[in-house]
Amino acid sequence: MATAGAAQEKQFPPALLSFFIYNPRFGPREGEEEKKILFYHPNEVEKNEKIRNVGLCEAIVQFTRTFSPSKPAKSLHTQKNRQFFNEPEENFWMVMVVRNPMIEKHSKDGKPVVEYQEEELLDKVYSSVLQQCYSMYKLFNGTFLKAMEDGGVKVLKERLEKFFHRYLQTLHLQSCDLLDIFGGISFFPLDKMTYLKIQSFINKMEESLNIVKYTAFLYNDQLIWSGLEQDDMRILYKYLTTSLFPRHIEPELAGRDSPIRAEMPGNLQHYGRFLTGPLNLNDPEAKCRFPKIFVNTEDSYEELHLIVYKAMSAAVCFMIDASMQPSLDFCRRLDSIVGPQLTVLASDICEQYNINKRISGSEKEPQFKFIYFNHMNLAEKSTIHMRKTPSVSLTSVHPDLMKILGDINSDFTRMDEDEEIIVKAMSDYWVVGKKSDQRELYVILNQKNANLIEVNGGL
Repeated sequence: MATAGAAQEKQFPPALLSFFIYNPRFGPREGEEEKKILFYHPNEVEKNEKIRNVGLCEAIVQFTRTFSPSKPAKSLHTQKNRQFFNEPEENFWMVMVVRNPMIEKHSKDGKPVVEYQEEELLDKVYSSVLQQCYSMYKLFNGTFLKAMEDGGVKVLKERLEKFFHRYLQTLHLQSCDLLDIFGGISFFPLDKMTYLKIQSFINKMEESLNIVKYTAFLYNDQLIWSGLEQDDMRILYKYLTTSLFPRHIEPELAGRDSPIRAEMPGNLQHYGRFLTGPLNLNDPEAKCRFPKIFVNTEDSYEELHLIVYKAMSAAVCFMIDASMQPSLDFCRRLDSIVGPQLTVLASDICEQYNINKRISGSEKEPQFKFIYFNHMNLAEKSTIHMRKTPSVSLTSVHPDLMKILGDINSDFTRMDEDEEIIVKAMSDYWVVGKKSDQRELYVILNQKNANLIEVNGGL
């Protein structure tokens, strides 16, 4: 969407121009080039143009391999757009073409003049978005190679079409920033006693529902406990917090009046409900279909059903082997065991959280805002973001400052050792980046008359 500024200036944010996946081994001979293309968006593009664009990318990758055999091209900058390349599996290439942000001005004779902002996009941000596209596909479909084993190119094309047709609509490139590079997990702060209660609850549930393989527990969209490997939890967390939970947002106690609760005989009063699976447990025809996810794809390659169950602000994910099909009886049993206990636990966590909040006191607005990321446990915390969803990145600082943060992060990537960078922005803000022992901290200070020594000392 364009925004009008001074003197009839219109600003256009970055936009997705095209997205395609190809394998150069599938159409090696002349006249067979179309066979290389496994997925192409937008599909309406004429066949020869698709072939030409894929061929160009192939040439760029091959050409850059001459100079760097182990690290082929990651991106290509042009005046109007930027192309990002990713080879997630051998010979399978994903390409995303993003139009640069642009400003439309009117010249003296009234004709519109378009000015492309070539330096506004950060390579690392959009390369991370492209990697996320693959990770999200893999979570729900397994690897490209798995699809080839299941039914060759035909099955792979069908899975890519089905997944990316919907997923690309959720990409809002103007909202991407430093947090997309980290792809971190926000952890919920808890006291030891409440944490032990949750641990005990998970152990009891895994024992009662003995087919459960892995469990994850979240509160207020923040992670408390997970039995999955970090990289699998990272992408599952992204799916839950940016896709599944937002679709089910409603008043916390909506479960109270739902027909599921009222008509269940002998059921303890509770507010639990399934976010995946059956909508109404009283309906004998209710479908117990759960989404399948793929984890540990590097070694054991496990296929699981994802059962997400929520009570108030607490959500628990049960993952069971996909070879077992959960029945309606199993879902009713899960509801009767988990529902009442999760409801009580959600109230306990809420109470404890409020007590801790009162003890820490409502301090006045601090003079600084920060983003913290720990590479070891993927913990992420931001006081800069008031809201971060796929479509909205609502930050409390100016976009120019967010770009400085991204530039500092790019500098950190090029250095192996610990580092500190301090930048004085044009708008009286100081931006500080520190990298130490697998952790990164970015601070924005608003101290008008401070000098470098004071800023450094204050941190």
